[in-house]
Amino acid sequence: MPEQSILYHVANKAYAAQIARDRNAKYNADRVGCVTRFAVRRDFLDRYETKIVGGSRHEEYRIPAEDLEEFNQNIVGKIDVIA
Repeated sequence: MPEQSILYHVANKAYAAQIARDRNAKYNADRVGCVTRFAVRRDFLDRYETKIVGGSRHEEYRIPAEDLEEFNQNIVGKIDVIA
């Protein structure tokens, strides 16, 4: 969202599905939540810690919004919609 100063990239499908279902679809006017899968270069991700926010499956990377362009440049291959 434009007002977010941090991008929350989750690290597993179960957590992503929970967010898509319980948050994104709930607050999206079209009632749609999607789960995507993509690879990011390890040397880029290693600059950021993962955080556990709740249960053990709630693992995410917190990447400052000002790093979004560099994050996008470090995506490798295709972005797939998996759910």
